[in-house]
Amino acid sequence: MSHSTTRRNVLRGTVATAALAATAAAAQTEAAYAAPHGGASGPNIGILLYDGYSLLDPTGPAEVLSRLPDATVTMIAEKRGAVRTDTADVAVVAERSIAEVDRLDVLLVPGAGNRGTTGAMNNQVLLRWIRKIHRHTRWTTSVCTGSIVLAAAGLLDGREATTYWASADYLQSTFDVTYLPQRYVRSGKIILSG
Repeated sequence: MSHSTTRRNVLRGTVATAALAATAAAAQTEAAYAAPHGGASGPNIGILLYDGYSLLDPTGPAEVLSRLPDATVTMIAEKRGAVRTDTADVAVVAERSIAEVDRLDVLLVPGAGNRGTTGAMNNQVLLRWIRKIHRHTRWTTSVCTGSIVLAAAGLLDGREATTYWASADYLQSTFDVTYLPQRYVRSGKIILSG
């Protein structure tokens, strides 16, 4: 990915990747558990919010994914309530706490600036929850530096991965990951977007 790639173009690739993953999950999902809002028969999609995330990373995909037939999209955080973005000027409401969610068809982990990414990757409560949810997902996905959070959870060990270009060296030098300069990378049921 070139350094001149705009966040809007990256978001387009991310949304397309997330829509593909959710559509595939919808085709395969059986209602083995109750959706967070009860009764929805489509994919159960959870977007993790954590202090300092980048606003576009969860809200852009949520805009598209919420329009999939019978999909349920839920904002989830360590605690219910408002979760502040990297600017601290905006907050999105988490409808569910991680304690209330034990299965998802699709998990999406957004990216963040340094403060948010560092905080999430050092939050053992969040990392344990991500690992637990990943065991049952059809797709585990990330946007931008969300891949660093997944790497900190141990989900990317020995895999090829992508992230925001400015974080590529950090991802590859800190974790057992081979960075690929691509818009998205799929490795099994994990889909990462740059």
